[in-house]
Amino acid sequence: MRYLAFLISLTFALTSHASTFENDIVAALKERTQHRVTYDGRYLSIPYPNGDVPDNIGVCTDVIIRAYRTLGVDLQKLVHEDMQANFGLYPSKRIWGLTKTDKNIDHRRVPNLQTFFSRYGQVLAVSNTPSDYQAGDLVTWNLPGNRPHIGMVIDQISEHSGWPLIVHNVGMGPEIDEMLFDYKMTGHYRYVPTQYLEE
Repeated sequence: MRYLAFLISLTFALTSHASTFENDIVAALKERTQHRVTYDGRYLSIPYPNGDVPDNIGVCTDVIIRAYRTLGVDLQKLVHEDMQANFGLYPSKRIWGLTKTDKNIDHRRVPNLQTFFSRYGQVLAVSNTPSDYQAGDLVTWNLPGNRPHIGMVIDQISEHSGWPLIVHNVGMGPEIDEMLFDYKMTGHYRYVPTQYLEE
C-alpha cells in the first residue's frame, strides 16, 4: 500500500509542473481577452526591464509577452540578453537590416520570438492533426501580405470544428478564436518557464 502511494505521489510530482504551467498560462491568456486593446504596432521607446507599451495598445506579440509576464517571465529581458550574446542567430540583420539589439522592439517581433522559443523551448511538429496542439503551445503563422503572426493554444475545443482554440490579436484586440488551421503555419513551440520545471 505504501509503495502504491509512493508511485502515485511520484507520478503527481512529475506531471504537476506541466499542468500548473498550463493552468496559469491559460488563465493569463483568457484574462488578456478582457482588455480593450487597439491594434497598434508602431515603434515606441519603453522602459527596461519589464517594459511595455501603453496597456490600451498592442499587437499579437504583446498578448504573449503580457501573458508570460503574469507568470513572472520578462520576455523583453530574456530576448534582449540572448540577442546581445548571440545576435547572429537572430534574423534582425537579415529581415530589418539591423546591426545591434534594440530592447524597445526586439521581443515584439515574431521572428525573434520564434528564434528564442526554438533555443529555449521545445520545437514541436507542425501538423494538420488538432490533437497535436495542447494548451500552452505557441503557434506562428504567415498571414496574407507575408505578415508573421503568433498566438497560443488554450484549453478549449471548438464545438464546430474540433480544433483547439487560440488566444491572439489579429487586429481586433486579444480574443479567443477558432483559426488554428486558417493560415499557413510557420512554427509550433512550447516554452515552459524555468520556475515551473524546478517545482
